[in-house]
Amino acid sequence: MVMEFLQYISILIELAIAVLGLVMISKKKIYGWFFLITFGIYVFYDFIKLQGISVGSDVLYVSFFIATLSALILAWKVYKKK
Repeated sequence: MVMEFLQYISILIELAIAVLGLVMISKKKIYGWFFLITFGIYVFYDFIKLQGISVGSDVLYVSFFIATLSALILAWKVYKKK
């Protein structure tokens, strides 16, 4: 029960980061897109897993790949910004 509660808290934190990405986008910051993509997919992935919703494995693999690629681009852009 405690672990499931922690998972819901984690999803809320991921959602908050995705929303912050939207705020960054509204302020014309390119980083916002990568936060939104990465953490939006994490919310989707974690929520369907927690709820036991059946989604094709291909959808999960591709979405997780996109999230990981988005995080990599974000890290590279932050690194290059200095």
